[in-house]
Amino acid sequence: MKKFALLLIASLLLIPSVTSCLNDDEVVDTWTEYAEWRETNDAWLEEMRNLTDDNGNRYYKEVRGAWDFNACVYMHYFNDTTLTRGNLTPHYNSWVDVVYKGQLYDGTPFDSSYLNTTPADSVFRTTMGNVITGWAVALSDMHVGDSCEVIVPYSVGYSETGSGSILPYSHLVFNMKLVGVPFYEAKL
Repeated sequence: MKKFALLLIASLLLIPSVTSCLNDDEVVDTWTEYAEWRETNDAWLEEMRNLTDDNGNRYYKEVRGAWDFNACVYMHYFNDTTLTRGNLTPHYNSWVDVVYKGQLYDGTPFDSSYLNTTPADSVFRTTMGNVITGWAVALSDMHVGDSCEVIVPYSVGYSETGSGSILPYSHLVFNMKLVGVPFYEAKL
């Protein structure tokens, strides 16, 4: 009986390795499969990182996560941030109300809050912990009332896996406005 049990366990351990050998010719890794898309996205990101305004200043501000220095996004504010500096800014465990639209580097739209009707017209409500890392980094730099364009590199977006219509290695562009930090309570 012990021999049968050992034989059964050995065969169960052996089956996955044998079947994985049979499929090696069919497997193409994501890095190779999406090489052209990745290279095009990376070239575009480098161009955006080096983009300057009429005065020679960088168009996009590099913003890094306070909790992870490697988590980086590129932001261009549309409003004067000195006017919103005193407004609430979300923490990593905060709820946020955001109006946004998302697109791929080439302008292809993939998501938007503009069809939402709850909790308010065009508003998307979520917690900072339930969004991609790039959003958390961007939102932690914003104050209520700020609106900006955010470039989210794939490493802090949907990485090498993608999601739905978002292909692996896709750098994302979001136009977003932080409209509120609901449920905020001041601790006195």
